[in-house]
Amino acid sequence: MIAAPSAVPFWSPEEIAASIRGTLAHLEAGGVLGYPTETVYGFGTAIDHESVETLVRMKSRPASKPFLLLVAGSDMLDRLGLHLTSSATRLAARHWPGPLTLVLPGGDRRVPARLRGPEGGVAVRWTPHEGLSRMIRAIGDAITSTSANRPGVPPAMAASEIVAQWPDAINRGILRVLDGGRIPPSAPSTVVDCTGRHPRVIRPGAIPAAVLRESAPDLVGDC
Repeated sequence: MIAAPSAVPFWSPEEIAASIRGTLAHLEAGGVLGYPTETVYGFGTAIDHESVETLVRMKSRPASKPFLLLVAGSDMLDRLGLHLTSSATRLAARHWPGPLTLVLPGGDRRVPARLRGPEGGVAVRWTPHEGLSRMIRAIGDAITSTSANRPGVPPAMAASEIVAQWPDAINRGILRVLDGGRIPPSAPSTVVDCTGRHPRVIRPGAIPAAVLRESAPDLVGDC
């Protein structure tokens, strides 16, 4: 596999392993990472305040639109201080890793305010993407996630699209792009708010509400 110009190969197990040291150094320096997920290419950073603000500025992200977090294990939720409610526990047990984003309470001491939604919760997904999951495990902590695109432009499905849209950020060393090949079209993750009395679908997606209700019968929304 030939990586897009200015992108780091991230396809084979050997390429993924070779990319880890440079990626960790980039994130520790507060940089932004472009990476493949199970749905689209995303942008992300470490979860400290300064790194998150770098991503906010790069994407011109409104304060009212927080980023979600990607994890590679439920133990990362404990380190973040996030709480799985009884409904969230059942949903996660069946659908994680997978295209399900859960909005969870907690994280007051660890998660920056920019990552908290209007309902007060923090959106989290355990990614099933093997290469990205391996990368997050090597980092040892969650990373932020938002679609890799400029406003009004569809999310990137290939690293070459990121390279074409963000050459200045790449040349300035702000953005490091991992090239995991072109991602086939797929539905976005389903987003379920688990901060209230009943879990509530706030964005329909890859997992239908009827399937989610098999684990959480009191699920509200997306009937």
